[in-house]
Amino acid sequence: MNFIDTHTHLFTEQFDADRKEVVERAIAAGVYKMLLPNIDLESIGPMHELVQAFPENCHAMMGLHPCSVTENWEADLAVIKRNLDENDYCAVGEIGLDLYWDKSTLKYQEAAFVKQIEWAKEKRLPIAIHVREAFEETLAIIDRLNDENLTGVFHCFTGTVEQAQHIINYGGFKLGLGGVLTFKNSGLDKVIAEIDLNHLILETDSPYLAPTPFRGKRNESEYVTRIASKLAEVKNTSIETIAEVTSKNALELFTTVK
Repeated sequence: MNFIDTHTHLFTEQFDADRKEVVERAIAAGVYKMLLPNIDLESIGPMHELVQAFPENCHAMMGLHPCSVTENWEADLAVIKRNLDENDYCAVGEIGLDLYWDKSTLKYQEAAFVKQIEWAKEKRLPIAIHVREAFEETLAIIDRLNDENLTGVFHCFTGTVEQAQHIINYGGFKLGLGGVLTFKNSGLDKVIAEIDLNHLILETDSPYLAPTPFRGKRNESEYVTRIASKLAEVKNTSIETIAEVTSKNALELFTTVK
């Protein structure tokens, strides 16, 4: 079985002591592709180094995370754009809106989000969307900008059936499923039971949101198999089918990943 972890931050300091071993464990478990969403200007170097160390398995995205957006967002985005122009990436991400930590930066977040969406459309790259306590604000922006050139994933989807259908109706978007699917009282399993498997891709968001039974501990890409196992249970199908369909979905979205 071959799995794709479509969202993992294996370049962060939480893996400094054993990064090589973590990647090798994932590969040994069948997780043969790991997609790396950028966070901020400081993460670009470590992310590139990981891709250079595992060029067949690790694929970088380029973007500015909404929690890293400040009043200096235009200067930071100039660096992001230069990297997008000079290097190859599988997506523009991680981008989006986050009103959980700081509502005061919303106008900067929205401006940065829109600018990066425009770049993705120009470059025919998908976007990896982070959204936390800003679902309606995010949908309003995508509603306005969506066209045949915009594709992407709503990373770490935890919404309702109605919100899932709204996203699916865009035509070019997938729902990213992570460890929350395995949480006993999340209710996400009941939502996902209503969603066709062809709209779903797998992710870990390592080092965050580790699935059961590792909840509260450091997450890693190997654990995408745990999420796949839970999805197989929800969909009453085999884990082999989950691996096949979600990997196909991921490769259809991230078209530069080979």
